[in-house]
Amino acid sequence: MSFDVPDDLRFLDSHEWARVDDDTARIGISDFAQDELGDVVFVDLPDEGEAVAAGEDFGVVESIKAVSDVYAPVSGTVTAVNDDLVDAPELINEDPYGDGWLIEVEVSDDAELDDLLSPDEYGEQIA
Repeated sequence: MSFDVPDDLRFLDSHEWARVDDDTARIGISDFAQDELGDVVFVDLPDEGEAVAAGEDFGVVESIKAVSDVYAPVSGTVTAVNDDLVDAPELINEDPYGDGWLIEVEVSDDAELDDLLSPDEYGEQIA
């Protein structure tokens, strides 16, 4: 089975992605991760204004199979939370790189982006 790995993203090896636009990163979990989890039934995300740190957990995604921490690819301040996931957590399964995003963060250290996997590197990891 092959998984979608968009070429405009950077990845953590724990399967979170970041799409960076200027100083804002939209963060979610990869197509591979949502497939491994199975049907997502609940998410617990931070509030706007909270700080997240690269490599540290910022929330939980719960599926019919498992409860998994989600980790921040970059450090910064949460500027948006995908409130649609409260009533429709299945958006993570249906559209992990679109409507199923988790949070947006104002990036505090651009250098952290260099530590993330490229789409090619991530694709090799999950192959």
